[in-house]
Amino acid sequence: MRKLLTSLMLMLFLSACATTMAGPNGMADRDRHEEFNRDMWAVNQGIDTVLISPAADVYRTITPQPARRGITNIFRNLSEPWSFINNLLQGRPDRALRNLGRFIINSTIGVGGLADHATAMGIEPAPEDFGQTLAVWGVGDGGYVMNPLLGPSTQRDTFGAIVDFVANPVSIFFDRGLNLTTQEQWGIRAASIISTRAELTESGVDAFLESSADPYAAARSAYFQNREAAILNYDAASLAGEGEDASASEDAAFEAALDDLEDFEVIAPEEAIPEGTEAQETAPVEPE
Repeated sequence: MRKLLTSLMLMLFLSACATTMAGPNGMADRDRHEEFNRDMWAVNQGIDTVLISPAADVYRTITPQPARRGITNIFRNLSEPWSFINNLLQGRPDRALRNLGRFIINSTIGVGGLADHATAMGIEPAPEDFGQTLAVWGVGDGGYVMNPLLGPSTQRDTFGAIVDFVANPVSIFFDRGLNLTTQEQWGIRAASIISTRAELTESGVDAFLESSADPYAAARSAYFQNREAAILNYDAASLAGEGEDASASEDAAFEAALDDLEDFEVIAPEEAIPEGTEAQETAPVEPE
């Protein structure tokens, strides 16, 4: 199994390194396997409709909102050590110190991360993953990929997700430090997925996709915009000016992103494109 993961990681990494962000054909170059990706999108949507979304709805029904917020805080706190490592790999010690400070504060007086006292103290999140680290190192995204179950990604971010999975110190601690069984570890991951899905529902993502002429293209555009913002560290701390409330700024930024996506004209597959014209989407610029 480890050899298979290593081979897959190597293939994805080499492919991503050999591919630039966007060629002269815009999104056509970034989504070269669109037919397959659309088929996988349909499969994922079916799984979400039958399994994940109903589970998230039950979770939202039986779990009070304050408790759901606490659970979300716990999972975010567990991501701090890996973000700390990735910020160091990116040469951003100031952000790494934020990760360290947040983890210490929220793990102690925040009761294992249940309460986010660090944010209240002015230490804003600085989330990073290995896909973002690769982008900072100059690795091209390798093209858009719709992964089974995991959803929208790129070849670079898929490779990064594999590294996230096998190298995250929290996962290693669960496995070797706490000796959790495979079933227990997958139970934790399932809880994280359901919590995240519930957050997406509450943020209005479902309504946005349902109102889109082409949900697949809308989700693809949203993914690229979100990843660009993450790679460039457009987080609440950088968006909020001095004396402003960071959470309010984060909400305003999310609303602005939705407005941008709603203004984006999506052409559904069945709609004909006038002869002599070519539909293009604007591709974000990869950071140098």
